[in-house]
Amino acid sequence: MTGDADFDLTTFLPYLLNQAAERLSLEFQQTYKVKYGMLRTEWRVLFHLGRYGEMTAKQICDRAGLHKTKVSRAVTALEKKRFLIRSEMAGDRRHSALALTKSGRAAFEDLCRDAQAFDAQIRASLPDGEAQLLERGLMRLAGLAQD
Repeated sequence: MTGDADFDLTTFLPYLLNQAAERLSLEFQQTYKVKYGMLRTEWRVLFHLGRYGEMTAKQICDRAGLHKTKVSRAVTALEKKRFLIRSEMAGDRRHSALALTKSGRAAFEDLCRDAQAFDAQIRASLPDGEAQLLERGLMRLAGLAQD
């Protein structure tokens, strides 16, 4: 055996957070994959456009912490599904403004309802008070806490 015998990866918070996030993400992925044939990055792009309105791919990358290549592929896929449109920006032809179409907005709203139900199911699986405690801790770790 090598390394520190007292270190247990299974209790290392970054590892636990990653494992929990991946498990839950894969579980919810079944919803948007079955309903709309979307991949994870497509869902995230759709979510950002639905939540924040018209954006550039770069803005989505910055806000979502996604790589530009993945966002570019997701934008192309969502465009083929007719969930978003891109329009040339007046001041800079190198960038496009991305916006949801009517069917993209409908998919976003449908998936938001599914996400809320999924979130409620996760919260209900935790003992009283733990969901709120977990949420506050995660918000703090993510730098989103409003102390």
